[in-house]
Amino acid sequence: MSKRHKQRWLEYLAIELTPVSHTERLVSALGGFLGIYGILQISQNFLAGGAAVLIVASMGASAVLLFAVPHGPLSQPWPLIGGHTVAAIVGVSCARVIPDTAVSAALAVSLAIALMHYLRCIHPPGGATALSAVVGGASVQELGYQFVLTPVLLNVLVIFVVALIFNYPFAWRRYPASLKSVVADRSAPDKRAISHEDLVYALSEVDSFIDVSERDLLTIYELATQRAQAGSYTPDELRLGHYYSNGKYGTEWSVRRIIDESAGEHSSEGMVIFKVVAGEGRRTTGVATRETFSRWAKHEVYRDDDNWRRIDPESG
Repeated sequence: MSKRHKQRWLEYLAIELTPVSHTERLVSALGGFLGIYGILQISQNFLAGGAAVLIVASMGASAVLLFAVPHGPLSQPWPLIGGHTVAAIVGVSCARVIPDTAVSAALAVSLAIALMHYLRCIHPPGGATALSAVVGGASVQELGYQFVLTPVLLNVLVIFVVALIFNYPFAWRRYPASLKSVVADRSAPDKRAISHEDLVYALSEVDSFIDVSERDLLTIYELATQRAQAGSYTPDELRLGHYYSNGKYGTEWSVRRIIDESAGEHSSEGMVIFKVVAGEGRRTTGVATRETFSRWAKHEVYRDDDNWRRIDPESG
């Protein structure tokens, strides 16, 4: 399979390739264990056998969100509490009113989705809670609306407290997201070229639920802006034989190698001859002043197998 076809399949499957440390993965797994262990102990006191397994299954999905994606909008307290509560009420109501189990279950999930949208508490595991209220069997049916309080809300409270306490020692993943330490350098100049209003407008144009908070979007933007600004080069820093990238994306991306140079009275007036070795204009050559080339170059790069990788100036 060619590299192009492999990349296309990765895009179709939407495989998340963002690097995550082993520590983060292990912490997420341990948190999930503690959350579900507490919930399981509670559910077994209120529901028998299969019904307990069903409701714990929906909380298992919540555990993935709270411990693996603690800063996602779908993981926050209101979606967690409101989503499960609304879904439980809808599920019990459908089970009591509609005798046909298949129709009742389908309607419960669909109504739960709609209400979670309108109440701004979308929490995917809520769909499983609504379903459990319908197909959970006699033990769930006997509980009636008590099912909403015990075990659903009690389980929600347990997993919320565990997530709050367990994630707190890790400053980068404190829960809820409002407790997270801000890692961006807010003292940097030109730290935010976009505002809250800009983000609200952009999100409204997308017209779909985006599973990332405005706070995280701003943090990502600030970090990326700081890194991009730090990647700019002065004419004196350009080196013969080195490779540089313009840092752009798609068809505009390009890598140039400086193959010759000539001095000027000032460093900015010197000239460089370069060859485009990758991306737009590949296999062509050009001439530019050192000043012009330094404004074009965003990163110094090197070849690693089939990929171009950025050289971190700090490591040099």
